[in-house]
Amino acid sequence: MKTRFKKGTKVFDIVITTVGGMFSVAMMLYGVFHFGLEETWPELVLNLFYIACLVMIWMYFFNYRITTQQFNYWCSISVGMTVLLRDILFPPSLPHYALHLGCLTLSVLMLCTLTYFYARKNWKSYTKGNLWAICIIDILIAALYNVAIYMIPTDEYTNYMLTEIWIRPTITYGLVACFLTEKAKKE
Repeated sequence: MKTRFKKGTKVFDIVITTVGGMFSVAMMLYGVFHFGLEETWPELVLNLFYIACLVMIWMYFFNYRITTQQFNYWCSISVGMTVLLRDILFPPSLPHYALHLGCLTLSVLMLCTLTYFYARKNWKSYTKGNLWAICIIDILIAALYNVAIYMIPTDEYTNYMLTEIWIRPTITYGLVACFLTEKAKKE
């Protein structure tokens, strides 16, 4: 099967992103079955969006029935939906109000940047800085959640929560790697 990317470093970025994302999603699905659907149904909904992103990354990687514009649009929608659901509409309870406010502010900023950079008509005009801004904002959100988790006493949910908060930054890094490669090919 013919791949879209030829450089070893880009192939490595996409493969590592996908393997990391698949491992994280598999661990979260195990958590859903381990803790029961009543407690963890939101994770199952989020995992559907994560799985959709991972499938689209593989389809894009193998140049299979998906254009750059379709990939860009549907991955942006999927990531935006996870931000909207997990971080804005149904945010987790955090130990300090400042952490909650910081996560909420960054989540709204993430949603705005996704809307501005990816939903506009001239989506090919974004720069490497625009792409990295999305990934960095997502990493900052995950880092704040990580700090909040370590402030709460450890229990059986801790490992699953730590895994879940890093799935989306892993996927956004993969999206950035795909988009940067596509941008480099156009130039």
